Amino acid sequence: MADLFHKQAKNYVETRPSYPEELFEFIASKTPNHDLVWDVGTGSGQAAKSLAKLYKNVVGTDTSQEQLDYAPKLPNVRYQCTPPNIPLTELKSSVAPPGTVDLVTIAQALHWFDLPTFYQQVKLVLKKPHGVIAAWCYTVPEAKDNIPVVNDKFDAVFRQFYADSQPYWDSARKLVDGKYKGIDFPFEPVGDGANHTGPFEFTTVRVMDLEGFLTYIRSWSAYQTAKDKGVELLSEDAVESFKRAWGEDGVDQKVVKAPVYLRIGKVGNLE
Repeated sequence: MADLFHKQAKNYVETRPSYPEELFEFIASKTPNHDLVWDVGTGSGQAAKSLAKLYKNVVGTDTSQEQLDYAPKLPNVRYQCTPPNIPLTELKSSVAPPGTVDLVTIAQALHWFDLPTFYQQVKLVLKKPHGVIAAWCYTVPEAKDNIPVVNDKFDAVFRQFYADSQPYWDSARKLVDGKYKGIDFPFEPVGDGANHTGPFEFTTVRVMDLEGFLTYIRSWSAYQTAKDKGVELLSEDAVESFKRAWGEDGVDQKVVKAPVYLRIGKVGNLE
């Protein structure tokens, strides 16, 4: 998985959306203590930056040192490059001792993981019974309630472009398109009236120009996969179609929204 993001680390940090503060406030409200977070697959630190405002300490791990090099340097965040499956014997030194973590977060990455192995790690490090795991994904920008992503013409061009890109997405992408409804998530509801583990929906918002939007596309794993196979998804014709549609209203900077879907649960007394 990490290889898909090594080559476009700079594009990733420049164009991937930040997450809404409401998301982190909701998550933080579910953890009794706010001492330590393990942010797994932290990438270039989009989530770690927000978590650092709400928790005393954050450990961000990722398999890509290139991604970590772009992460913000904060006094209460420690970054660690790790192998895809951290041996349990190394968790204590690279992450935290067993039973000491209040929250494990995974932003836009859970679908890449070896889940049985990862969940074993999560159950080891989280405090029992109230330690929380929160995993979320965002889909591509979507029109909602008859409100277009950009404008109707652009939305139509983008929907077709995304459909044409499907052969180059890893099969794990289907879990994202499915809003994490189908992902294995063997944890208990966090309570406070919730009798399920989600997905709970939030919205991320970003102001972009067309070049920023195209750079966002270039940060896709599917874009890199296609490129490695000699296919340029953003061909001259595709870029020209995007330009015509984007410029239809004469406004260069546009507000682009994407839905965020959260699965959240507590570890309970799981062994």
